[in-house]
Amino acid sequence: MIIGRIVRFYVEGFRRMRLGRVLWGIILLKLFIIFAVLKAFFFPSYLKGGAKEKSDAVHTELTTRAARQ
Repeated sequence: MIIGRIVRFYVEGFRRMRLGRVLWGIILLKLFIIFAVLKAFFFPSYLKGGAKEKSDAVHTELTTRAARQ
């Protein structure tokens, strides 16, 4: 009963928004740019290949970092 009133409160609030819809659109666009576009260009996947290649790359990275310290 109380959960239904809470849900109805938020649904009605989002329905009546005018400026809020534009702001939510801007927020979603920015999140898309951050996670999809920037990740693809600035954070490439270095661990390509099968499970053996990935485990070897992680093992090598961990052992070289441990040796530097």
